[in-house]
Amino acid sequence: MKKSLFVFFTVFISSYASFSQQLKSPDQFLGYQLGDKYTAHYKIVNYFQQAALAMPKMMKLEQYGETNEGRPLLLAFVASEGNFAKLDEIRKNNLRLTGMLNDKPGDVNAPSIVWLSYNVHGNETSSSEVSMKTLYELLNPNNAQTKEWLKNTVVIIDPCLNPDGRDRYVNWFTQVVGKTADANTDAREHSEPWPGGRTNHYNFDLNRDWAWQTQIETKGRLKKYNEWMPQIHCDFHEQGINNPYYFAPAAEPFHEVITKWQRDFQYTIGKNHAKYFDANGWLYFTKEIFDLFYPAYGDTYPIYNGAIGMTYEQAGGPGGGAAALKSDGDTLTLKDRIAHHFTTSMSTVEIASLNNNRLVTEFKKFFDDAKNNGIGEYKTYVITETNAGKLKSLQSFFEANGIKYGTVSGASLKGYNYFSGKEEVFTTANNIAVSAYQPKSALIKVLFEPKSKLSDSVTYDITAWSIPYVYGVQAYAVKEKMVTGVYSRPIAKNDLTENAYGYLINYSSFEDAKLLSALLIAKIKVRFAEKDFTYNGKGFKKGTLIILKKGNEDKLDELMAASKKYEATLTSVSGGFMETGFDFGSEKVHFIKKPNVAMLTGKSVNPSSAGEVWHLFEQQLDYSITLINADEINGAALKNIDVLILPDGNYKFLTEKDAAAEVKTWVQQGGKIIAVEYAAELIAKADWGFKLKKSDEEEKKDDKKDDNSVYADVKRFENRERESITEYIPGSIYKVTLDDSHPLAFGYTSGYFTLKQNSDLYEFMKDGWNVGVIKKDNQVAGFVGSKLKDKIKDGTVIGVQQVGRGSIVYFADNPIFRSFWENGKLMFANAVFLVNQ
Repeated sequence: MKKSLFVFFTVFISSYASFSQQLKSPDQFLGYQLGDKYTAHYKIVNYFQQAALAMPKMMKLEQYGETNEGRPLLLAFVASEGNFAKLDEIRKNNLRLTGMLNDKPGDVNAPSIVWLSYNVHGNETSSSEVSMKTLYELLNPNNAQTKEWLKNTVVIIDPCLNPDGRDRYVNWFTQVVGKTADANTDAREHSEPWPGGRTNHYNFDLNRDWAWQTQIETKGRLKKYNEWMPQIHCDFHEQGINNPYYFAPAAEPFHEVITKWQRDFQYTIGKNHAKYFDANGWLYFTKEIFDLFYPAYGDTYPIYNGAIGMTYEQAGGPGGGAAALKSDGDTLTLKDRIAHHFTTSMSTVEIASLNNNRLVTEFKKFFDDAKNNGIGEYKTYVITETNAGKLKSLQSFFEANGIKYGTVSGASLKGYNYFSGKEEVFTTANNIAVSAYQPKSALIKVLFEPKSKLSDSVTYDITAWSIPYVYGVQAYAVKEKMVTGVYSRPIAKNDLTENAYGYLINYSSFEDAKLLSALLIAKIKVRFAEKDFTYNGKGFKKGTLIILKKGNEDKLDELMAASKKYEATLTSVSGGFMETGFDFGSEKVHFIKKPNVAMLTGKSVNPSSAGEVWHLFEQQLDYSITLINADEINGAALKNIDVLILPDGNYKFLTEKDAAAEVKTWVQQGGKIIAVEYAAELIAKADWGFKLKKSDEEEKKDDKKDDNSVYADVKRFENRERESITEYIPGSIYKVTLDDSHPLAFGYTSGYFTLKQNSDLYEFMKDGWNVGVIKKDNQVAGFVGSKLKDKIKDGTVIGVQQVGRGSIVYFADNPIFRSFWENGKLMFANAVFLVNQ
């Protein structure tokens, strides 16, 4: 009996193992046809895993990371059996073509690499379904076409760039959809709740994060991307349900570094797609809306790294559900969406195979030009900043993007001063330099250019992002090629003595704000100086952190560990008497109370703005905050809160007299509000003493008109898009003059640069502090509509208003935009920790 049972299980296991190694189609594996319903992320992972087990000589599956919610991030590598056996050599050869690997010359007689990225926006769901079908057809032993293509093409598939966002959408949709999908777009299944599935866990748009790599998903993906450097990268998206399919060629503006080859091949691939769409009678459009300019997209970042980068947009998006009735009376189904994205997926691999030799040759030429000629007018970018914290962040940014850096020597050089906007002679002591003569030259040009050239002012995103302004570092762009040596960042040196009275810590970067956060969490008592002071012949700036031994006797080890982690310099003092400035017992030296911080979130709040604050506290400051639904805010909810952050949003309570009065009373009793963008505008409209500034034109009451004014409103219909941008500011950089005596501006020595995405400007406060002011002619870079240029001047953009014992901090612009605007993070931390202490 036992023997028979053993034989039975042996046969069963053997049969099961044999069956499990057979490649299954998505329909076979899932038990339903693709498009019948949405597939949960774990099932997509399972499908890719079974495919890898079934076809180990053609495919491997690699996990490159894990999301904030613990879901795996995967890459599938697919090649012919012959190429798969030498897959890593193909990868290394590709890096040799770029010059990023220099062990031996690269061989142009090599396969091209196509990278397909699906579902970066979680609620643009059809493409992850497509990823399974694409994988299957590439591996399918009966598909002669794909077998031919894989002879000279390696395909990398990322089935889902944003698993957290996708599951947020899919789980919700599965819960609300009926037995049969309702195509009526008024049905609840077409109305996704806040914050929607588009973004990741922290409400970040991962398609705006490629260059900046602020998110865990992007960091892992870009590490692998820079290990492979594909010739083609495609990013799959969805748009409104009534839009035809969009594919390359892209719309203007094309950035000037994009080569003729890259432009031309966009047409080549677009024509190939069109051939299949025409055969099926499917509508599509090209050369409109989706431009190639902002460097952090899934199409532009690859382009600036030598690839053919493209966005594909299928109708559907978050409102598509599983079926949606379009305005023309047709019904758009999930199966339709899958069919269209699958077609461009396969067409992309096909066109890469057909043009393999040219793709690889032009790819090599792109990098040869970069290394030999340096892209752009400027050949060396020299950062003369001495702030160690800022340099640490900048180095991390360079390394994440594969940008080589070093240092230059010489008594003095001449270059474009980013802060003054003029050509100036400067000294080169203690510099970090980036040469344009390297593989990443095109990307460097895009990231460092002082003023971007726009071939068309109708753009899809912000138009300025130059690194010196983003990081707030003094820098110069030099037209000459400079030899760079090895750079070593200065290491903090502590001046510690036994039996010290206390310790001083310089406070001048966001790294120092992180340290302050850590000290407060550790319950270390910290003070800060309101004014500059001198001790033992050495000067210390306002904002310097002061940690006295008295009261911190049992915390000194934690102090030392934290200062080491954040590379802070500690200076010992033997007493509290200062040679100049205030003594430590002065009322002008302030104790920092650890604040209880809350942020409003939920319906009516901008998800991205809320996510940026949430991410700043949890992932950078490592400081816990309370999230409160905006619709539930009242005095009781604020009982134990010291600081209330209002991200960009439309807050109902600010427009209701009683609710607003309750919050205002909390402020008067000592609370603090930090209001960002439209939240600041709403408070101004609520007449709390902070007022929007009117433009000069609005203040004039001159009714005189010239003889031609009668025709001023006569416009051509075809120019309607151009007309609309006269009052448009998609993202422009302005220089802000700071009151550096105010704690909100502590740590800033060279002014501040703000990224303006609105025209909001506030009147100078008589009973408050105009900490950040935009004066005349202070636009630095980026596009501003003609009707706004004269409006954005002579007003406040950063202010602090005293309200009873409390205060309100106003930011007309988002100081932590997309978490890449490094220059504003210290100021936001100051608003939380230093203001009103």
